[in-house]
Amino acid sequence: MKPAFDVQGHVYILLTLLFTVYGQMVIKWQIGLAGPAPDEGGAKLIFLLRQLLNPWIISGFIAAFVAAIAWMAAMTRFDLSYAYPFMSLAFVMVLCVSAILFGEPLSMSKIAGTGVVMAGLVLISR
Repeated sequence: MKPAFDVQGHVYILLTLLFTVYGQMVIKWQIGLAGPAPDEGGAKLIFLLRQLLNPWIISGFIAAFVAAIAWMAAMTRFDLSYAYPFMSLAFVMVLCVSAILFGEPLSMSKIAGTGVVMAGLVLISR
């Protein structure tokens, strides 16, 4: 008999994805506002340290930590070989959200690659 669909475990995976994507988007947004890093070593280090004190960047790191906690919870419910392919949805989500928020281009090759990722996820999750 096949086990029932584990809603709670899938919620943990979804939370992992959402917090991961949030972290990536907020860091990209804030670094984009800060502009390019200086070329000189000392100035570059100061630039990066200043970014580490940015509350939005800190929220991105906190999101990564929460994503790790959610992932640990997911690992209590699923085999890694089942759960990990769902992380490929982060690529899909980042592609879509970055196109919407940052106006990043969506080429046919990116769309086709996203379709391949989705097809692979369907196959591996069965």
